[in-house]
Amino acid sequence: MKIVIIDYGAGNIQSIQFAIERIGYNSILSNDPDIIKNADKVIFPGVGEASSAMAKLIESGLHILLPTLKQPVLGICLGMQLMCNKTEEGDTEGLHIFDVDIKKFTTNVKVPQIGWNTIKNLESPLFSNVKEESYVYLVHSYYASLCKDTVAKTNYGIEYTTALSKNNFYGTQFHPEKSSDIGEQILRNFLEL
Repeated sequence: MKIVIIDYGAGNIQSIQFAIERIGYNSILSNDPDIIKNADKVIFPGVGEASSAMAKLIESGLHILLPTLKQPVLGICLGMQLMCNKTEEGDTEGLHIFDVDIKKFTTNVKVPQIGWNTIKNLESPLFSNVKEESYVYLVHSYYASLCKDTVAKTNYGIEYTTALSKNNFYGTQFHPEKSSDIGEQILRNFLEL
């Protein structure tokens, strides 16, 4: 199986690569459209600030390629947020894969949310063999509202989306690569889709 992690200069790609190795698979890092197009599975990571990450995607032309992919694609953290319509972070236009906007936490909670929190209402093959209220690791100041593509929720001052799914596209606000055994199960589920 050919697993490609998109390397566009906005990701903690090494930790994702190590997590994939731990569950018995190999992956390659690439920003080459032909390599990405021919992958069996694509992982779209993201760490940092939305507008500069989107600028890097545009620079490489990947903003045009990504929404056209037909194989399973998993966006992680900022990667998931960039797959949405737009984000308040830097007033950034997204890829319009998921029909939801990204907003900044404004309730009386510490921002960013850093650490472990639970996921619930798990409604996707991504969560096969994952129990309701399992703990995952999150680091973020912005969130996706609840919408028709929501397949997992978390509560942090408000209830918000921690996973999205639409056709062959999946997204997690949490970091499966940093979420211990639960995260490894979710990555395994994605790779076995």
